[in-house]
Amino acid sequence: QVQLVESGGGLVQPGGSLRLSCAASGFTFSSYVMAWYRQAPGKERELVARITNTGGSTNYADSVKGRFTISRDNTKNTVSLQMNSLKPEDTAVYYCNVRLITLNYWGKGTLVTVSS
Repeated sequence: QVQLVESGGGLVQPGGSLRLSCAASGFTFSSYVMAWYRQAPGKERELVARITNTGGSTNYADSVKGRFTISRDNTKNTVSLQMNSLKPEDTAVYYCNVRLITLNYWGKGTLVTVSS
């Protein structure tokens, strides 16, 4: 069965950095696009970043361009999100995602809090 497990969240000061990781299992990882989403308090879930199966192409939400970097390691079945220059508005639960055909699969999420 498909399983996605996020890690790396925590409390960080504005301007600081965090690196999130997602461990994937239960599917052929190298065949699929992976993504990070987030949901802030009182807001809808939004796409943060996506990466193609080989890692050859990425895209980002306008709000994080230049600050966040998504990457993947197909030998370890992991996808990461490096977050730099963090702002209070980045505070959210961050979720790892894969879409298999028409079904979306999600991890349980990891909480990122940006506050002084």
